[in-house]
Amino acid sequence: MGAKVMQIEVFEKKYNKHPVSCVYNIVKAVRRVCACCFEDFSLVFRKYFRMIVIKKWGMEAGLRDDPKTMRIQMSIILQMQKKRPLLLLVVGCLASLVIGPGCSTEHYKTEADEEVYKILDAKWGEGFGSKVNYRISDVEAGPNDLPPSYTLPASGVLSLADAVAIATANNRDYQTRKEQLYLEVLDLTLVRHSFVRQWFGTIDAGYVSNKDEDSKNPGEKLDAGAGLSFSQLLADGAIISANIAIDWARFLTGDPRASLGSVLSANITAPLLRGSGRKIAQENLTQAERNALYQIRTFNRFRKTFVVSIATDYYRVLQQRDAVTNAENDYQRVFESKERLEMEAKAGRKKPFEVDQAQQRVLQAGDSLVRAQERYEQSLDEFKVRLVLPTDAEIELDQNELKALAELGISQPDYALEEAVETALIQRLDLATSRDQVDDMVRKVEVAADGLGAELNLTGGMTVGSTPETDYARLQFHNGTYTLGLNADLPLDRKSERNAYRKALITLEQQHRAYENDTDNVKLGVRDAYRELQKAAQTYQIQMNSLDLAQKRVESSTLLLEAGRLTTRDLLDSQDDLLTAQNQLTAALVGHVVAKLNFFRDIGVLQVRPDGMWEQGT
Repeated sequence: MGAKVMQIEVFEKKYNKHPVSCVYNIVKAVRRVCACCFEDFSLVFRKYFRMIVIKKWGMEAGLRDDPKTMRIQMSIILQMQKKRPLLLLVVGCLASLVIGPGCSTEHYKTEADEEVYKILDAKWGEGFGSKVNYRISDVEAGPNDLPPSYTLPASGVLSLADAVAIATANNRDYQTRKEQLYLEVLDLTLVRHSFVRQWFGTIDAGYVSNKDEDSKNPGEKLDAGAGLSFSQLLADGAIISANIAIDWARFLTGDPRASLGSVLSANITAPLLRGSGRKIAQENLTQAERNALYQIRTFNRFRKTFVVSIATDYYRVLQQRDAVTNAENDYQRVFESKERLEMEAKAGRKKPFEVDQAQQRVLQAGDSLVRAQERYEQSLDEFKVRLVLPTDAEIELDQNELKALAELGISQPDYALEEAVETALIQRLDLATSRDQVDDMVRKVEVAADGLGAELNLTGGMTVGSTPETDYARLQFHNGTYTLGLNADLPLDRKSERNAYRKALITLEQQHRAYENDTDNVKLGVRDAYRELQKAAQTYQIQMNSLDLAQKRVESSTLLLEAGRLTTRDLLDSQDDLLTAQNQLTAALVGHVVAKLNFFRDIGVLQVRPDGMWEQGT
């Protein structure tokens, strides 16, 4: 026992301060100890409670500072420890106060991320495509996701697959869409949380110094309290709650009396008419769940549109680069023609004005080359911005991609028009959302109709206190207060509810029309895409024939000019037509590829692979 007295003496010298300071030091000391080890919190609490409260405040109450007195006081504490349930409440609240702030912001972020992506994984249906590349940038990428910082090839030449991968990993609009998906599901977690048991803890302490001798309780007093409660919204709309609170007070001067009491209370409110039933009570949760599903569909629809747009831009840049190549070849042809005419003019076989015509055509070809080069560089820089690459990055697109398309030629999808329309009505994710939103508005009408009725709630409650003075662990259930009742709100004034119901009916009709309009737009879009695809195929065949004819004209015009049977103007015109035919053939080839991608996207069968590229689904 002497060792324990010595420990108290040492601790008293360090914390022998004003009572309020002592409370602060208790908390600080407990936090320090709990941060360093995993001791049982109640042991730490008992240790410091003995050291400070009994030794410090017991002496002020007139108790003797000797081992015998200390043993008596400690025996009192040990007797109180037998009543652990309510003591653990105090300890738990204090632990929440002390340890709770120690949870780092990273802990909360990680917890939110895990909950959000767990919900997403559960809701992601098979028809939505590959479940990859949907995590936001500050979350660890999935095993099949593209790395956040997709590096450029060492050669600086980007293939179509490279460009799509870089865009998927870095594009700012794509990142925003992933964040919108995350935020929608994050909102769902809060709505779900409203239907789980929610715990609350409070702890308070105070010091009172009353100098008025005529008052009922003069002198100094230290008091503290702790409470633990929970509230839960049930699936049928009922709300239950319970609370247990402990209040402790100690007079430091005068009569050294102390009090320690506890109160247990519980309440329940259950709607019997308006607001009752799972369908009504869970409407907000139902809508939040469906909104999360809608956002998943919207994100996957965006992914399809996004990959088509990147591929379109890629091929358009290659088309501009091909126009530069064609312009360079055209300039070389007209320059050679001009030089040949100059030699013939010196020989007297051509007139000087024909040389001037050729020279004028060389200048025009040079200007066309400069303009084509400028358009190409501009389109390439704009494409770099879409890939979130520096505009001064030394890259170029792989021209072999365009050559591969030319070698493969064109092929038409195996879809009849009516079959394509029916496929779109089944497969389109945005149309499925529009259809489901009609069901949402039907539920909204039912909820609004429920609000027109009378409100009748069943209420019940109890409040039970402990025995007087310090026997806080013994609750007097036989002396508790119990209540049971009904409260009603008669439908005497339902103007706002009436208006809400009428608005819900109108909104339902609007949503019906919106769905019909969306259906018509889907059909129209598919028909337009189908016609565009047919036109692109025919245009490509026409431009193939046009290029073949233009090449033959240039060859024959050159021979006829040498034979003196054609004028210089005829040769220059044939060279102009050749340049136009080359550019138009490339445009037709790219146009057909883009039209095919748009067609597959619009009927809903285009699927996005884990690498960001596309494939034709079923």
